[in-house]
Amino acid sequence: MRRRDFITGIAGSAIAWPLAAGAQQPERAKRVGVLMDFEAGKPVGQARQLAFVQGLQHLGWTDGNNVQIDTRWAGDDADRERRYAAELVALAPDVILASTSSSVAALQRFTHTVPIVFADVIDPVGAGFVASLARPGGNTTGFSTFEYDLSGKWLELLKQLAPNVARVAVLRDPTLAAGIGQFAAIQAMAPPSLGVELHPIDVRDPVEIERGITALATEPNGGLIVTASLQAVTHQDLIISLATRFRLPNIYPFPYWPTYGGLASYGPNPIDGFARAADYVDRVLKGANPADLPVQAPTKYDLVINLKTAKALGLTIPPSLLATADKVIE
Repeated sequence: MRRRDFITGIAGSAIAWPLAAGAQQPERAKRVGVLMDFEAGKPVGQARQLAFVQGLQHLGWTDGNNVQIDTRWAGDDADRERRYAAELVALAPDVILASTSSSVAALQRFTHTVPIVFADVIDPVGAGFVASLARPGGNTTGFSTFEYDLSGKWLELLKQLAPNVARVAVLRDPTLAAGIGQFAAIQAMAPPSLGVELHPIDVRDPVEIERGITALATEPNGGLIVTASLQAVTHQDLIISLATRFRLPNIYPFPYWPTYGGLASYGPNPIDGFARAADYVDRVLKGANPADLPVQAPTKYDLVINLKTAKALGLTIPPSLLATADKVIE
């Protein structure tokens, strides 16, 4: 080989190497939006966010590395939620995690193309978020909280906890399809033969809640059922304190209520929905279409009883019921 040809070949290779290296650009980090219907810093929301992030980590996604997670904490503020929904959509994320019905509704106002995965929605079909549970269609899918039939179980359990209960206040959010549906299911479980009167109380503000529960407590044998809603979580401390003050046997939809002083709960752990939502987000990031991912129901429902609260209310819990409890707080 002549010397000139050798030098030319080396020079050509030197030019080709950086060009080849430049062609192998690092893969763009995926972007995930998160819209939470909780106040930033509150344990109830932080636990859900942590479960989701840990679920993604288990699947190989690390925030700040191969994925960027943009979280907005809307709390119980509809205007803030709409603003944050618009912000997240404008970021052009690969997928958005929506915490509850309110956040799904806010996001769907701004996009029908960005994939949305919800973690804690009671009636996604009734709310119009998906076409059906098996075939969601559109850009939205996720994890439901429970079927309405579960709501009727709360009345049955309340009567087992306190057989003398004859007048029951049902706290519900009438602005949500889920609030209406849960109350209807409880009504279906309260035939005249059961001897129970139901009194719906709206949970839109503290004044309504206190006025309704106080009115119920003016007569004996009262009880309280709190249905699942963001409003109920917002006013959790007030609701539990009123039930305790008026010595009303009470039951709730999620296991964290008895840990804060409620008497009993029956339902799924909502944190599980956020952990499971990480799997759907992972699938979407890898190319899955939300329209093809069926809405999934909880895999487990737990009965939790707080014996300390039972004692304060003057109740003796039947041993048979305690034996079936998944957790007893003493």
